[in-house]
Amino acid sequence: TRVAEHKGRTYFDLADHEWRVAEVTPQGWQIISDPPVKFRRSAGVLPLPLPEAGGCIEELWKILNCGSRANWILLLAWLLASLRPRGPYFVLVLYGEQGSSKSFLERLLRSLIDPSTPPVRTAPKDERDLMIGARHHWILALDNLSHVPEWLSDALCRLSTGGGLATRRLYTDDEEEIFDATRPSVLNSIESVVTRADLVDRGLIVELPQIPDERRRPEKEILAEFDRMRPRILGALLDAVSVGLKNFETVTLDSLPRMADAAKWVAACEPALPLETGEFLETYLGNRAGAVEATLEADPLAATVRALMEDKPSWEGTPSELLDELEHLADDRTCKSKAWPGSANWLSRKLRRSATFLRSAGIDIELP
Repeated sequence: TRVAEHKGRTYFDLADHEWRVAEVTPQGWQIISDPPVKFRRSAGVLPLPLPEAGGCIEELWKILNCGSRANWILLLAWLLASLRPRGPYFVLVLYGEQGSSKSFLERLLRSLIDPSTPPVRTAPKDERDLMIGARHHWILALDNLSHVPEWLSDALCRLSTGGGLATRRLYTDDEEEIFDATRPSVLNSIESVVTRADLVDRGLIVELPQIPDERRRPEKEILAEFDRMRPRILGALLDAVSVGLKNFETVTLDSLPRMADAAKWVAACEPALPLETGEFLETYLGNRAGAVEATLEADPLAATVRALMEDKPSWEGTPSELLDELEHLADDRTCKSKAWPGSANWLSRKLRRSATFLRSAGIDIELP
C-alpha cells in the first residue's frame, strides 16, 4: 500500500493511471512502470503528481502555519518517517485553538504522501474500523478529536510500532479475521488529547499558533499554490529518502530515544535537508522532554507521586500502603476523579504505565 521495499530499494506508488512508481536507491530516484513489487489500490486512493527534480523542501514552509522552526522540523521529520517502508512511525499530534488551521494542515501533509478521499476522518468507533482503514490506506488521519479513549490510544501505539488484531470474521461462527499493519498516523484537536504515556512516547506533539486576521488567505488560493509546488516538494522528499538509504547503516546518534529507528532514519536523511547536523535530534529530544513534563503535570497520580518524593530519598511499602500515603497528600477532588486509582491493583497498573516518564523526572519505581 503506497510504499514498499525490495532489495534495499524503496518503491513509492504514484497511483496514477499509467501505474507509475518512484524507485528510490542510495544513488537517486527514477520513475518506472514495471516495479518488482505489487501495489494494491483501494477505493478513495488518489494519484500523486509526477515528482520533479531540483525542488527545495523549504518551499513548503511558506504556506504552512508552523509557528516556529522547531515545529517545522517536527513536521518534516514526520513526513520523512512516513516515507520509510518499515516502522516504527511517529504519531503526529497537532493541536491549537480554533483558527490555527489544524485540519487544513493535516490535509496538506497527508496529500504530499498518501492523498485520499476523504482526506481526514472522524475517530473510528472501534479497533476493527481503525485496522480496516490501515489495511486500505498508508496514512491514517483523524480529525478534530475531543478525546482519545484508552482503546484508541493503545491501538494507535500498536499501529505505530507494529501489532495487529484478530477477530471473528463477520457472518461466520469460527473463522478468524486477522489485521496486521504498521502505519504513520496524524490527529488533531483543540487541546492536546494525547495523555497516556505510551502514546506520548511515540508522538511528535506540535502546538500550532493562532493565525492573525491580517495573515489569513483564502483556502482556494493556498491550495492552488500548493498544487504548483507539490511536484518539486515530492522530488525533494525523494532526494532525502535516497540520502537516508545511503546513510542509514552508518549514521550514529549520541543518544537513542524511545523511537530510535525512526529518529535514526530522519538523522540519516538530514544531509539532504535544510538543517544543521544534529538539529533534528536536538529538536526531537526537546519536544519529547516537554511532552513528558506536560504529561506528568496533567496526570494527578504522577503529580502526587512527585509531591510525595519531593523531600524523600526513597519510600518503600506495599501498593496498598502507597495508595493510603498518596490519598493523604491528594485533595478530595483528585481522589474522586476518574483518573485516580480506586484500588491497589489499579495503582500498580498505572504506575507501570507512568514509570518511564517518572524515571525521567528522577523517580525510580520498583514494583513487586
